Amino acid sequence: MAGNIREAVRDERYVFGAHADQRLRERRILGWQVVAGLDDAKVIRETPDAMPNPVVEFDEVLPDGTPFKAVWAWISADRTAKLVTVHFYDG
Repeated sequence: MAGNIREAVRDERYVFGAHADQRLRERRILGWQVVAGLDDAKVIRETPDAMPNPVVEFDEVLPDGTPFKAVWAWISADRTAKLVTVHFYDG
């Protein structure tokens, strides 16, 4: 599933959900930073039975070195990746 999401993002078949868009603004992360970091991101967890869509959590790093988590969903009906949310790690 992580491979499907990475491929879809590379092929520009992705969307940002409303929640993700809001979190990007709140956390001052630019969408391109999440997209650009996905190829090198580490998979934290895949949840293929998540509802309504399977989900993959990725560990990413901003250009300034700040780590964050990006959660992507796989929408198999149209082979699209959807950014669900982003957040910084506490501590």
